[in-house]
Amino acid sequence: MKGYHDLGGTPAGPINREDKELALWEKRVEALLVILSRKGMLRIDENRRALESLGAEVYLGSSYAERRIMAMADNLILKGVISVDELTAKLADIERRPEQLP
Repeated sequence: MKGYHDLGGTPAGPINREDKELALWEKRVEALLVILSRKGMLRIDENRRALESLGAEVYLGSSYAERRIMAMADNLILKGVISVDELTAKLADIERRPEQLP
């Protein structure tokens, strides 16, 4: 049985092959994943498990970068690197900033 994340072979129409410039936050998500992987704090199999555990609604309703940051956060919380309270406080701090990143 295929999971909701396994879209191979599913009719999806034409593929948009235009290059899309990533937003700064999307680039930072990728950089953070590379750093955490190189430091041995996250492994590919852990990240994949977290991505595949997001649930169909979240997975299919989120962008690539959004899914990756949620998976990273889940893994870092599970490993005790950061707590839910710490993450919540940091996100609230970011929301209070007068200037948001592009």
